[in-house]
Amino acid sequence: MKIPELLAPAGNMDSLRAALHFGADAVYGGMKHFGLRAFAGNFGPDDLQTAVRLAHAAGRKFYVTMNIYPFDDELEAFGKAAGEAADCGVDAAIVADPGAIRFLRKKVPELPIHVSTQANTLNAPAAELYSDLGCERVILAREMSLDRIRMLHEKIVNRIQLETFVHGASCMAYSGRCMLSAYLTGRSGNRGECAQPCRWQYNS
Repeated sequence: MKIPELLAPAGNMDSLRAALHFGADAVYGGMKHFGLRAFAGNFGPDDLQTAVRLAHAAGRKFYVTMNIYPFDDELEAFGKAAGEAADCGVDAAIVADPGAIRFLRKKVPELPIHVSTQANTLNAPAAELYSDLGCERVILAREMSLDRIRMLHEKIVNRIQLETFVHGASCMAYSGRCMLSAYLTGRSGNRGECAQPCRWQYNS
């Protein structure tokens, strides 16, 4: 059996060193902008270069998180930051938005792309779509069971790498992709059964 890559978060230099010390095969961390962990400390341009150098010196990989959903007026800075990350030698950028992925494939074609779990990839056609966009890996939605992951894997063998969270929170909502009803009532809005708890009246 092939041993999978063990990937750990690194919000700052201390957590990076800890992850490398305790055996992570790769780490992921954000820059000062464009990642979804704004309060993690993150890496400025000089720190990112140092972090990548430390990871590579230990024979490990460093992936940079760029998984916000950018607006049009943010794309130029988004692409510039991706180019700077590529210049630092990051092994891939983790991106969520399909438009941002397509944009980066044209803007920074040398930068490998991994599809963030925020993209909610749940099925083989979606994974194949990201493969067609030139992505190397898709990080599956955290709600997927082992059986469903196995089923998806069997359908897309050798098309694209798969990654899944061993531990992680299940986010509640993003413009219609909501877990709130399923969590509170057992009725999933993503399956047409929303109990609309966002419209309930709550008391503290």
